[in-house]
Amino acid sequence: MKAWVYNEERELDAAQFADYLNPATTAVVSIDMHRGHLDDSPDCPCPAPRARDVVAPIDGFHDAVRALGVRIVHVRSVLRPGGVDDINGIPSAWRRTFPLHVGEIPNADAHAIEGSKWTEWVTRVEPGDMRVDGKRRLSAFYPTDLDFLLRNQRIETVVLDGGFTDCCVLNTAFDASNRNYRVIVLRDLVRGTDPHLEGAALAMVSLHLGLVMDSRELLDQWRGAPRHGSSPSPSSPSPSLP
Repeated sequence: MKAWVYNEERELDAAQFADYLNPATTAVVSIDMHRGHLDDSPDCPCPAPRARDVVAPIDGFHDAVRALGVRIVHVRSVLRPGGVDDINGIPSAWRRTFPLHVGEIPNADAHAIEGSKWTEWVTRVEPGDMRVDGKRRLSAFYPTDLDFLLRNQRIETVVLDGGFTDCCVLNTAFDASNRNYRVIVLRDLVRGTDPHLEGAALAMVSLHLGLVMDSRELLDQWRGAPRHGSSPSPSSPSPSLP
């Protein structure tokens, strides 16, 4: 089994990570792949332009995941209208600190407002997928019901894709690990603020929080793994990733 340790690809013994690799007790958690980050327009309220190139690969990976019967949870940031969750309460720290690096974000106050176009999914969400709204800070666990949903589905491993690698993905990985979930971050299906911070975040995950893998490698491990538990069996061969 191949994984990335401190940003170097290594061959690992899959038997030592069997608890990470059981597809029947795994959920893919896709983070913040909505227009508020991915819209290619000047009024995008929290642009993540580097993440736009993983939209199609994430959709392809999710198709393969569905074919294997592995569960998918889409998580998105949604704030109440009027700003009571953020700008008209205690503002999120990023609103003041992130612009110190990237410059002013003209439409930042519109980010993730409930009912706005900025909360619309960009990646494909199918009827059989699960959704979690109400992410109001950096972790997909806060203050959402993601933990309840995962535990009620008897999930033990979470596989993270989406963005930002050094922000919401990293915070979610910390929270998941602290809750005793096995964590896998997909190196090819996350994007960070820049390559430097992306690499730093993935290195931290690989040393302290779980596995960093490429999506193809994970799918290969799942396809060859004996299935334990009650997850539904695949009804058709899984498609190839783009």
